[in-house]
Amino acid sequence: MVSERRSERTALDLAGTGLTESWVTGLVERTLAEDLTGGAPLPADPAAAADLDVTSAATVPAGQVGTADLVARAPGVVAGLPLAARVIARLAPGAALTARAADGDRVARGDVLLTVTGPVRAVLAAERSALNIASRASGIATATRAWTDAVAGTGAVVLDTRKTTPGLRPLEKYAVRCGGGANKRMGLYDVAMVKDNHVAAAGSVAAAVALVRDRASHVAIQVEVDEVGQAREAVDAGADFLLCDNMTPGQLRAVVAEVGDEVQIEATGGLTLGVARAVAETGVDYLSVGALTHSAPILDLALDLRTGG
Repeated sequence: MVSERRSERTALDLAGTGLTESWVTGLVERTLAEDLTGGAPLPADPAAAADLDVTSAATVPAGQVGTADLVARAPGVVAGLPLAARVIARLAPGAALTARAADGDRVARGDVLLTVTGPVRAVLAAERSALNIASRASGIATATRAWTDAVAGTGAVVLDTRKTTPGLRPLEKYAVRCGGGANKRMGLYDVAMVKDNHVAAAGSVAAAVALVRDRASHVAIQVEVDEVGQAREAVDAGADFLLCDNMTPGQLRAVVAEVGDEVQIEATGGLTLGVARAVAETGVDYLSVGALTHSAPILDLALDLRTGG
């Protein structure tokens, strides 16, 4: 059964998602255009846009009304329902959309997540685009929940990275939040990450940190380290956070003992679900996992038409 947690918002409400109306509108237009026009702008008229689905236009009588359910074909954590609803509403603006689950809910195979009643031709034209968005987001949310479950009770937070699908970063990072994880930086503009190449270019960790402070005093600075000595050097140089790359649990414990009271510490590199708890129990504040977005399989969802009119 669908989790008992329920959202008070409707399926079309973006409140609380962190996604802007303009970004979602653009995603909906691009996704539908990819399917209906090969990328050319959609007709403004919803019915004209829906009629570009040659199969549905040929087989579904104009004006036929029906009801369809968006259904989970596998257990997982759902995300992206408001966006799937927006896709359907773009082609069927008069359709009645009812949320049966909320983003972040755990769902079982067979659970109905969203019900739509409206013009069948338009609903079928929107089907794949809506499913692609919700399946992708739900797959990421499902993968993230597995990681957050693995570290539950340790105090460590699971983070995503910038390893996202081009053009889908806001959606994929939202899906991570639906799965119980947290977002790290959104891009190269909101957190400074000093890595080996930056240190090589600047001449030293201290020089790199000083140069970033001088240019962008408003952003936090994180320094990538791979042993305790580098961690100490980075903290003394003024780093706000440390990124411990490919360290063993023993090495992480040593870093925590050395500087854990002075900065926040993030573990990354080579992390798997099998070692997640052991890493979290070293005392690090965060585990950052690129696989949440670059390797998560979709959650299988389907749209089942149950009545015609």
